[in-house]
Amino acid sequence: MDNNWPLWEVFIRSKSGLHHKHVGSLHAVDAEMAIQNARDVYTRRSEGVSIWVVASSNITASNPENGEALFDPANDKVYRHPTFYNLPDELKHI
Repeated sequence: MDNNWPLWEVFIRSKSGLHHKHVGSLHAVDAEMAIQNARDVYTRRSEGVSIWVVASSNITASNPENGEALFDPANDKVYRHPTFYNLPDELKHI
């Protein structure tokens, strides 16, 4: 395998209506090959209904060391936390 092939992140949706989840990474020449390889590697037992591949170089992530500064500002905005709303009993997952 050529070590110059780009790295791709693979996301699989296991069933319709569910979210795609990151399942791993692989090297491929292009997106088409990445999808084919992802199908062969990550869906051997019909686990998926949809595959996304994203070139790792196109992903930008926050630095965990800056997490407090990045996420802390939301704590002083109580209206973003629905703790003081009365919700109906039918809403169990909110």
